[in-house]
Amino acid sequence: MNDGEFGGEPGGAVGRPWGGPSAEGGGDPFDDALALANGTAPTRVRSGAGPEATTVTTPYAAGGATAATSSATDSGGDAPYTPDDPFSPDDPAAARSGPSSPSSPSSPADPAPPTGPGPRPTPAAVPWHTARALAERAVSGPPAPETSALGEALGRTLAAPLTALTDLPSFDTSAMDGWAVSGPGPWRLDRPADASEAGPPSGILAGHAPTEALLDGHAIPIATGARVPSGATAVLRSEHGEVRELSDGGRRLYAPRPAPPGQDIRPRGQECRRGDQLLPAGVLVTPAVLGLAAAAGYDELTACPRPRAEVFVLGDELLDHGLPREGRIRDALGPMLAPWLHALGVEAAPPRHLADEADILYAALAESTADVVITTGGTASGPVDHVHPTLRRLGAEVLVDGVAVRPGHPMLLARLAPRRHLVGLPGNPLAAVSGLLTLAEPLLRTLAARRPAAPYRAPLAAAVAGHPHDTRLVPVAYRDDERHGLMAVPLRFHGPAMLRGIASADALAVVPPGGAERGTELELLEFPWSASWSEGWTPGWAAPGGPYDPTEATGGRA
Repeated sequence: MNDGEFGGEPGGAVGRPWGGPSAEGGGDPFDDALALANGTAPTRVRSGAGPEATTVTTPYAAGGATAATSSATDSGGDAPYTPDDPFSPDDPAAARSGPSSPSSPSSPADPAPPTGPGPRPTPAAVPWHTARALAERAVSGPPAPETSALGEALGRTLAAPLTALTDLPSFDTSAMDGWAVSGPGPWRLDRPADASEAGPPSGILAGHAPTEALLDGHAIPIATGARVPSGATAVLRSEHGEVRELSDGGRRLYAPRPAPPGQDIRPRGQECRRGDQLLPAGVLVTPAVLGLAAAAGYDELTACPRPRAEVFVLGDELLDHGLPREGRIRDALGPMLAPWLHALGVEAAPPRHLADEADILYAALAESTADVVITTGGTASGPVDHVHPTLRRLGAEVLVDGVAVRPGHPMLLARLAPRRHLVGLPGNPLAAVSGLLTLAEPLLRTLAARRPAAPYRAPLAAAVAGHPHDTRLVPVAYRDDERHGLMAVPLRFHGPAMLRGIASADALAVVPPGGAERGTELELLEFPWSASWSEGWTPGWAAPGGPYDPTEATGGRA
């Protein structure tokens, strides 16, 4: 670690210190995961494996840690699980729960970290919940707060309590259009001093302070929001009063029932008194918060700055307009990621498309000043996957290199410099969303000082098949069931390269290894725009009560 940020300080902004053994008695799970990512993990062997079992070490880290490798045995070993490929429950490779470490002197020596693209040994995948916790705690908290004009604070987090600078309302105010009256009726209707004799009496308008006290037995027209004159005991609504002409040319106001003292008057300080705390620190500045701050007398707010992110879309095969052609496809991630980041309270420039050249990626990362750089594609070990070699070249510290989740297994998190990070997303669209919610969202939430959403769970409307050992993220939409209440309906078209399902989804359901039956309550990762269930959206639902077969939507592969 470069700056000792993991774990924070006791009582700090992002949670507790690391201390305490894990449930298995093997030390802190976060420290264990970090050790795996940095090549310093203790020896581990798969359960039941003998001295000649296939073994691998952990991936590289800054400064040149060991790379993963396997034994030379050809039989009985674990073939690496292809990242992001839809799995089949009977796939023998799917029985693999993760690589183990050398356990005997006969294990081969670790080779030096590779320096270029190409096949890369599979690292030990971090458990999904652990990966999210690591991302959330990768920084100790947000940067120093800034003071800005009200409009610029929208979407930020209050760094100090919002305290009223004045009483609200700051004077007795009429709550209705009508008449300010003094004492019991009927009342003689006064004409305001500045009113024209020819026109109707305008009365007291909002924004105009009355200059004369209202005498007992008198009334004067008043508008909603106007300051109530001294001497007034109530406001009589316009629909409750009747004005009659008098023989002497005057007018008298009658009411069918008495106007009790204080009726339809908002008294000074009804909402708050000067010095009252209106909102605590840590509250998200919404449009309503801006309105409250303005009413309370604020011209500026002190809030945590929005994190700054850059998105680099990697791939020579991507087009930015038109139809797919000549083996090239449209870039779906560039148009999606920037608005998604904005919804998370992040400042993100338009995505940059980078060619599949190592030097171009190196220069872009070296020159970036963003708090978080997000790359798409290039995180695996293909011939043009340059992310890992470039991180080694930059001397970055890898915090998470592969997560036990489907889709999105080859996602990664690295520290480029103190308080500067990179989140590597897989190139497949749904896998990229999985990485965005697994690693980028918790990291950005900490940087923005946003509070985590309250854990939300809902029962499944249909069974969902699971991966044998990994967590699975499945798009779901809400359905209001008359018998069971709000339920999460698994959506079809959920393959790693598909967007059709997630475009109709409200959340991703966190499916544990082995799957979940209908009615099981699952944790949900909600999107910022979860409203489709109230609009009666139905396409893509599994049949209510029927099993949800992931192979049906993906051509026989889940």
